[in-house]
Amino acid sequence: MKVMLLVMDEQRVILDRLYEIVQQNCDECFIYRLSKQQQMNLGPFLASVDYQTFDRVVIFSRVKRLAPQLRVLKCIPGLVFLEHDAYQNYMPASKYRGVYSRLYRRLPSCRALVSGAVVARKMLAEGIDTVFVSKGYDEQMLHNTGVERDIPIGFLGSLKSTEYAERKAMLESLAKRTGMLVTRTQSGAEYLETLNRIKIFVSADIGMNEFMIKNFEAMACGCVLLAWSQGEEDRLLGFEDMHNTVFYRSEDEAVAKIKLLQDNPELAQGIARNGQMFAESRYSFSRVGQALAEAIQREMRPWQPPSAFTRFWVKLRYGMKVPA
Repeated sequence: MKVMLLVMDEQRVILDRLYEIVQQNCDECFIYRLSKQQQMNLGPFLASVDYQTFDRVVIFSRVKRLAPQLRVLKCIPGLVFLEHDAYQNYMPASKYRGVYSRLYRRLPSCRALVSGAVVARKMLAEGIDTVFVSKGYDEQMLHNTGVERDIPIGFLGSLKSTEYAERKAMLESLAKRTGMLVTRTQSGAEYLETLNRIKIFVSADIGMNEFMIKNFEAMACGCVLLAWSQGEEDRLLGFEDMHNTVFYRSEDEAVAKIKLLQDNPELAQGIARNGQMFAESRYSFSRVGQALAEAIQREMRPWQPPSAFTRFWVKLRYGMKVPA
């Protein structure tokens, strides 16, 4: 099977290792890194690479860039979306609520690879060809280096997005009550070094019903992960409270559990150790990438060609040859 993998060239999170694993586990896979402008105008690029010769065209981009290009997307057989933000489809406060469902339903032959188990189940119930493949972490870049952990409590990451408003409020309040470090680092070496200095990593993915990449990265680097409970998602992904993770459901519970961990260093060390083994065994990119490759190459629904008008419009505007 011949696969085209279109990815973003400007991402803050470094996913090159994940793409390489997908490529290694496909019969034939070509990776193209697209600029923001190319993602927003896929027609000319697709025309230039003879996309019809590929059995699968996998797109990893922002839904806001893809949704306005419905006519072009309708013309792609074997279309697969790789999506790490589809949890926003069900967030009441998100400006993208329902956007993912509307796009995928208008492309009945497509497949969506989403990173939340509950999100996948909801989309399947809507009649969308959906496969759950979790997020993970780059095991070649991130690991436990064994250095002294001189930051008792910390969070590393962005608080800017409107979807992170509740996260921002929670982390800022916890920082006042516990002295927690809240900061950002450069990707790569600085991020690895700082994660390895943190004893308790606080995750606050509130209202998302999904675990962000930082959870797996912190566990893999040997932090105790103190995470906002995602409800049913906790069990579906294998997280166990006070065994490989520490869950909280309120600010007061977070403060109480931080005190418990600090008063019981052996308990904290055991949870951190179990969490690291858990992340290494299930959520490394080597495992996640293999699962993605399998989901990409799985048999899809029959191709439903677009209307004659859509084929004519796309060919006239972009020079795309569209199969009938």
